[in-house]
Amino acid sequence: MTETFRTTLPLRRADDADPAVSGPLQAAQKAMGMVPNMYAAMANLPALLETYNFAYGKFRSEGGFTPVEQEVVLLAISRVNECHYCVAAHSFVADAMSKVPTEVTDAIRADQPIADAKLEALRRFAATMTESRGNPSPADAEAFLAAGYSETHILGIILALSAKIISNYSNHIFHTEVDPAFAGRAWTPPA
Repeated sequence: MTETFRTTLPLRRADDADPAVSGPLQAAQKAMGMVPNMYAAMANLPALLETYNFAYGKFRSEGGFTPVEQEVVLLAISRVNECHYCVAAHSFVADAMSKVPTEVTDAIRADQPIADAKLEALRRFAATMTESRGNPSPADAEAFLAAGYSETHILGIILALSAKIISNYSNHIFHTEVDPAFAGRAWTPPA
């Protein structure tokens, strides 16, 4: 891969004079006990952070997946997109909040099959949707559906992709530093 552009925009702060910037950062601080560096970066364009939060929230609440399945989708997309920040953050969330078995998270991080056949079908299809830019083959979709998922779940993956494109691509151009909270699950894309 070629070298990625690095923006010169600063990380914004929760005490920013612009309420369009400070408002969502203060909300993140209150909800999470911290302002993730990714949020501080995206806040340079408040509409970007707002859109990310909306899509991410909708995926979590209405995407049709269990918390474990959600992490499989989000990690698979972020791994394909080689987002060091999101792989670390979602690995932490998977471990600490969603209670994803570590062997599942580690398999996704290493681009290896998951032992659970249904979760592996989900990982594989989310990766295929990312790699193909939303153009899965009929065989890809049939394998996903045969694993027990529905066509509505395909739409849920598209919703996750919309949120992850915002976060993964923003993290690429910011070269976002992984927050200390996620550092224990730091990840480096393969060379």
